[in-house]
Amino acid sequence: MLAATAMLASGTAIADFGVGVKAGTLGLGLEARWDPPIPWFDLRVGVNSYDYNDKAGYGGIDYEATLALDNYYLTTNFKFPASPFRLTLGAFANGNEIQLASQDLGGANFNIGGSSFFSSDVGNLEGVVSFDSTSPYLGFGFDFELFGKAGLNLDFGLLWQGEPTVTLNATGLDSAPAQVQAPLSQALEAERLELEEEMSNYKAWPVVSLAFVYNF
Repeated sequence: MLAATAMLASGTAIADFGVGVKAGTLGLGLEARWDPPIPWFDLRVGVNSYDYNDKAGYGGIDYEATLALDNYYLTTNFKFPASPFRLTLGAFANGNEIQLASQDLGGANFNIGGSSFFSSDVGNLEGVVSFDSTSPYLGFGFDFELFGKAGLNLDFGLLWQGEPTVTLNATGLDSAPAQVQAPLSQALEAERLELEEEMSNYKAWPVVSLAFVYNF
């Protein structure tokens, strides 16, 4: 009864479907939309992925850094009558990572956790920054349609990734002289904690995206 009333209120009993491609701060993505027979409401599912490579300095060490974006999502969208504006609530299966590999120092010493070590003892530093596997999303957007078929969607929001978890390893640790292994391990832990604090800047990830859609 409630569904029938809602369909009459909306003036249509036909569910609407749409698919689109998108690009933004979460990577390149695909999205599918379903408008159930309830006015001013829809559900969207999608996937985003992209690897962005750059050089960056963290904790006083220069890294080859890869921002590996990988996420799936489900959102609920609340539309406003006679307006392209909507509010969006969602949940993400969040596989976003920052992958780190120290740059070649050319034989210079490593300064790790406030202590200096021979680069031959350290090898390379390798780290991974990860976040909560499930992350909430809050945002808003605008949906523009042309003849009810082609469309353009804009999204703005915030993905709460949570506090980062950092792993950090030295590839030469196991083969380093015995007297070096313990202090190097302690320095790596101090460096890891420093990285974790620095990476907390990414716990709230800003989302901006543009999508081209086709409606069936």
